[in-house]
Amino acid sequence: MSMEGKATSFPAVELVRNNSAPTGAVLVCGAGVAGIQASLDLSAGGFRVYLIEDKAAVGGGMARLDKTFPTGDCATCIISPKLVECMRDPNIDVLTMADVIKLDGEPGHFKATVLQRPRYVDIGKCTMCGDCSAVCPIEVPSQFDAQLGTRKAIDRVYAQAAPNAYVIQKRGRAVCSSGCPIDTSVQAYVALIAAGKFKEAADVIRRENPLPSICGRVCFHPCEL
Repeated sequence: MSMEGKATSFPAVELVRNNSAPTGAVLVCGAGVAGIQASLDLSAGGFRVYLIEDKAAVGGGMARLDKTFPTGDCATCIISPKLVECMRDPNIDVLTMADVIKLDGEPGHFKATVLQRPRYVDIGKCTMCGDCSAVCPIEVPSQFDAQLGTRKAIDRVYAQAAPNAYVIQKRGRAVCSSGCPIDTSVQAYVALIAAGKFKEAADVIRRENPLPSICGRVCFHPCEL
């Protein structure tokens, strides 16, 4: 997966090895409770499963519920064991922030091409310490809470999210940053200044521009054009 902010087209997920026999692999689109249970059942039946989810965490709508009808059981208590089982199952490959963009073949002999968008956080290195979210100065509407609250730009989707790693929510690259000849992260230092973190803002400026006072005299302000 690209960590540079570019969506990466994964090599085609091969669901067929030859023209005579299927491999026994299954592609499941959607990692809500139904998709997770289907993947677990297929895995138990001996199939290799590719579980595709377009969001940063699996769980679907059930992860947002408090109680389930009609028994009033705790939704998290029901789905959490399934999340753990699904993520640990060696026969299930979970691809988050992914979409099926092409499907070729015929029943029993499909070839799928999956596009996976970057989460800008290396899942293998994330220790869930929360330090990144604690110092992040940017707050954005929380999609998990139906935009009724806010979250940091880098955060978990929800407390029991699977994969259990942080994700950065980006809205695209600002025109001011794209127009800067030295590629200064304008958004970052403006946000830090707004949060009163002047030393950190100066560090961001000096990271790309070690001589900011000189640049201030010769810059023709392309970010403002």
